Amino acid sequence: MRACTAMLMTMLLLSPVAFAADAADVSSAPPAPEPSVASVAGSTPEAQTSEARPLTREDVEAWLDGFLPYALATGDVAGAVVVVVKDGATLLQKGYGYADLEARKPVDPATTLFRPGSVSKLTTWTAVMQLVEQGKLDLAADINTYLDFEIPDRDGEPITLRNVLTHTPGFEERVKDLIVAEGTPFDPLDVYLKEWVPTRIFAPGTTPAYSNYATSLAGYIVSRVSGLSYDDYVEQNILKPLGMEHTTFRQPLPEHLREFMSKGYARASEGKAKPFEVVVSAPAGSQSASGADMARFMIAHLQNGKFGDARILQEKTAEEMHSTALTLQPRVFRMMLGFYEQNRNGRRIISHAGDTAWFHSDLYLFPDDGVGLFISMNSAGKEGAPGKIRKAVFEQFADRYLPGPTFDGEVDAQTAAEHARMMTGVYQVSRRPESNFLRLMTLAGPVKVFPNEDGTISVSMATNAVGQPIKWREVEPFVWRDVDGKSFLSAVVENGRVARFAFEWVSPFMVFEPMPASVSAGWLMPALIAGFIALALTTLAWPISALVRRHYRVSYALRGLDAVAHRRIRIASTAVIAVLIAWGVMASLIFGDKMLSSTADALLWVLQILSAIVFFGAAAIGLWNAGVVVRSSRKWYAKTWAVLLALALLLVLWVGWAFHLIAFDVNY
Repeated sequence: MRACTAMLMTMLLLSPVAFAADAADVSSAPPAPEPSVASVAGSTPEAQTSEARPLTREDVEAWLDGFLPYALATGDVAGAVVVVVKDGATLLQKGYGYADLEARKPVDPATTLFRPGSVSKLTTWTAVMQLVEQGKLDLAADINTYLDFEIPDRDGEPITLRNVLTHTPGFEERVKDLIVAEGTPFDPLDVYLKEWVPTRIFAPGTTPAYSNYATSLAGYIVSRVSGLSYDDYVEQNILKPLGMEHTTFRQPLPEHLREFMSKGYARASEGKAKPFEVVVSAPAGSQSASGADMARFMIAHLQNGKFGDARILQEKTAEEMHSTALTLQPRVFRMMLGFYEQNRNGRRIISHAGDTAWFHSDLYLFPDDGVGLFISMNSAGKEGAPGKIRKAVFEQFADRYLPGPTFDGEVDAQTAAEHARMMTGVYQVSRRPESNFLRLMTLAGPVKVFPNEDGTISVSMATNAVGQPIKWREVEPFVWRDVDGKSFLSAVVENGRVARFAFEWVSPFMVFEPMPASVSAGWLMPALIAGFIALALTTLAWPISALVRRHYRVSYALRGLDAVAHRRIRIASTAVIAVLIAWGVMASLIFGDKMLSSTADALLWVLQILSAIVFFGAAAIGLWNAGVVVRSSRKWYAKTWAVLLALALLLVLWVGWAFHLIAFDVNY
């Protein structure tokens, strides 16, 4: 789930887009459909290159013991838990490292609680499907049917629960108060949901845009329809039937579970535990659970709702949840109903990842093989280590124990070059803030696609384990495969232009679309940097020139209107620089370790008002100054500099307006 807070800091890492509704195809089908091999010249399935190792406790434990301790130490991660289930039983559950560094308390897979973040959503989706099979909810109904407040339509289309379960309701990203530190006051779920409904930036069912807010709506609907609080409902209908005694969604933790909670850390080497994280958007990520309990949850889903004598879903409902796919583009992974695909080696895999600020988790189910894998870590680590570790564990586990063929193909060099040219550009991710100042993050962290000399393409944010951009080779028209791996990237082309693309790390719940030219980072970011430098030099020249004149006892040369204009442009430049720096400080406060959000509202109001006054005023002064200087008898370089300053101030005004630094709203 930090699908926002920290992920959002690096880009919303996940970062920004849209598609035609009639392109969507909801079907009941297992893996993503693969085009006929014969339809692509030279394409053949890749032969299986390795034999499966025996999936036994002994082999899995030996493999993990040889990999995970070193990986955790290298990644500066304090502790982890790994669970493997097979054929209705726990094959292995093991803790690594420490749950509490100061007390030197090791991770106990049976009792130590981790925060699986957005893996919690699977419990919410399970609760929704329970009520669907009871006839109390309808996946095709307008969600306003079940709410006591209104979600506005977009393009005349309401949101359905099916849209919510497939992350296609079309909401922009909501960040404010998503996670707060324990002890910080926070709103109950109904107040949180009603105080601000994020803007719907896409028509429903058309564009994957991961939404914690929408998931929380689903949890709220469960509560309203069942007549129970969300916490009570999941305890009575999911946790207790499965015997998940070391699991809760309650925040703060119930007293009897506090002793089992793992500490969360930024880095293990720092040794300082972070406060317990309260996920205000609770149905989207508030779960605390032991590895052993997650094994029970995985087994129940692998057995289509059955665990021992208990049943949390009817078999038909579970199968619908696991296999009803939303297909929006070829080859890449798709959303199921809550789960999403992570197919590998020709095998069907459904999964969910989860992140808070300090905990990082993944859950994978191999439904046709009766196998499940869960991993969770309790530290942010260094250089994104938890993400790399859990990706490596999954890929190596699948390749070692469940190998198989991966589609491969080839297109001719001329076609590959033309398609690479079409793909080249600057993109924004569909999961993004749009109506508030955080839209600026799409400018600061754009996604760039560029061609390589060997005919492959690369995506700036898609890097390998050593931080180098992955190279993607085209294997069929507008479908590329990682040259050193098994993942795919595909694009949708409309009217001869790339309308969107996605690759397998994000494809079930996010896509990338070209940035509109008016706000494209391709030109706007270099121009903004140049403008900032020009304004900063003008600001610095003010005290420096005064000191130089004083040292050499030289009088101020300008007189009359020229002198007034000169002073005012320096004041305007200084004011703009000060406000831009203040925005940087504001961002650090909002996304800092203290997880400030609503507590920064007063500062945000002040900054927005200052931005309106300063940016509009400075732009007016810049234009007036340019007019005065150009009509004066001053040197050509003074005239040129005046025009450049006017352009810089106009650019800042445009950025302030387009990216909502000038606004009167503290929702984000």
